[in-house]
Amino acid sequence: MPSRYAALTRAELATLVPELLLCGHLIDRSGMAWAIGEFGREGMLEVAIEEWSAASPIYTKRMQRALKFEGNDVVTIFKGLQLDIGAPPQFMDFRYKVNNPNDGEFWLDHCGALLDVEPMGDDYVLGMCHSIEDPTFDATASATNPKAQMRPIHRPPRHPSDQHPHCHWTVKIDESYPAVVPTPLLAATAATLAATVELAPIDPADDGAADYAGALLSDVDFGAFSKSALVRIADEVCLQQHLLNLGFTFSVRGRLAEEDRAREIGAKQLTGIAAIATERIARALRLESTPEGAVRALAVHPVFNPAAYVEASFEGRTVSVSRSAAHEDGAWLDLCGPHSPAPLQAMVRAIDPRYDVDIVGTRHEWRATVIVREEPAPEAPEVQIARFSGGTTFAFKPRASLPLTTAVGRTN
Repeated sequence: MPSRYAALTRAELATLVPELLLCGHLIDRSGMAWAIGEFGREGMLEVAIEEWSAASPIYTKRMQRALKFEGNDVVTIFKGLQLDIGAPPQFMDFRYKVNNPNDGEFWLDHCGALLDVEPMGDDYVLGMCHSIEDPTFDATASATNPKAQMRPIHRPPRHPSDQHPHCHWTVKIDESYPAVVPTPLLAATAATLAATVELAPIDPADDGAADYAGALLSDVDFGAFSKSALVRIADEVCLQQHLLNLGFTFSVRGRLAEEDRAREIGAKQLTGIAAIATERIARALRLESTPEGAVRALAVHPVFNPAAYVEASFEGRTVSVSRSAAHEDGAWLDLCGPHSPAPLQAMVRAIDPRYDVDIVGTRHEWRATVIVREEPAPEAPEVQIARFSGGTTFAFKPRASLPLTTAVGRTN
């Protein structure tokens, strides 16, 4: 099935892809608040570790294959991080140094996640920067080489409080290292349709770069990619979000006896991130604040993409959904419809708080039409919680994209 992103221009896609990466990162800013409420802080940490470890090895390998930079070295690991929802550009400002193929470093000149968490106190900083990152960094690296280890040179809590860079890590590959042990949930995520969905190959004849097979760049210039490559990247980033959400879903379900409660938590997570994503997408693409503009935003929203995973059509003020692979996986789409209107309402109200949706149909086959109410609706609590992150208002800036070679690092 043709990608819905093919309807955008190359310039629009180059603007949208970093937005999709950042929206993927903000999934946890929406979901973890509900995990804390249900399982406490320690339980939340366990959910975060399980979801990222169950998703990132799969989607990292997918992006490597799509952009033809598969390998088993540090450069391959770093390229993967640059196209990972866990490390959206600038908001998580990763800088890289390659000493040799098996030895490198990265540091964060700006860590938006840290700035979100620091006001909550050192316990939460330790949870994110120690408890979560230790196993999940290695899990991500294992997609490239199971004998890779990421270890801190320094990391928060920051002492002094204005310490820069925010953290600094080594990445080393050594055959003497024990192989990373996959989380048990990795097999469950790998068995989903999202993990294996086939997307159209990149057209090598299209104008612009068709892959990332060359040098490691200091910052990825998305405008240098061809339209065909950007379409594929956008679809892959949406799958990253679906896979992370599925990891979250599996982890939450494993801790709850009641399926309905797990679905309720999933719907709250979705409602928060769905609204923020709609808001950022509409602003980035300069969509009109009309019912038709709201539907155009939904057509490129991660919930409804990629088209090979989510069967939907968009016309005028109406979205029509058919049973698809996303339903079979129990992905976000399964939390939208006449049985669960809140996520759809949050999406359209991100365009205009007077908007609502009239939904008709069944759980797996439905049609939603954007309607206009006389009075604006208050912002949903789930969306207010997601706004806790500075990522909701973060603005990208133009960056030079320079090649990095062995032993080229930062200038002090």
